[in-house]
Amino acid sequence: QVHLVESGGGLVQAGGSLRVSCLASGLSLSTYAMSWFRQAPGKEREFVAHRTWGGSTSYYADSVRGRFTTSEDNAQNMVYLQMNNLKPEDTAVYYCAAGLRGAAYNYAGGYEYWGQGTQVTVSS
Repeated sequence: QVHLVESGGGLVQAGGSLRVSCLASGLSLSTYAMSWFRQAPGKEREFVAHRTWGGSTSYYADSVRGRFTTSEDNAQNMVYLQMNNLKPEDTAVYYCAAGLRGAAYNYAGGYEYWGQGTQVTVSS
């Protein structure tokens, strides 16, 4: 059974940094691609970043490219999203996702497994 648990959210000032984590159980990062999405109040869930299985390649939304970076620790089965130069518009609940099924990696509806999310709030 697959479980994804996010952690590391919090409150940070604009321009600051934060790292959120996703602990994956029931799957191997060497065979599962992992993605990050976020959802702000009143908005649809939007794609943030995608890491191919094995961690060889990462893709980012235009809004975060150059500021956010994904990484993973296979030994710990952890995936990370390092967020730098945060902006108030980055405020959202951040989710990790796995189990992409025949859909584009930036389509939230294509993922089978989701974590519960972690809140990131950026103050101006």
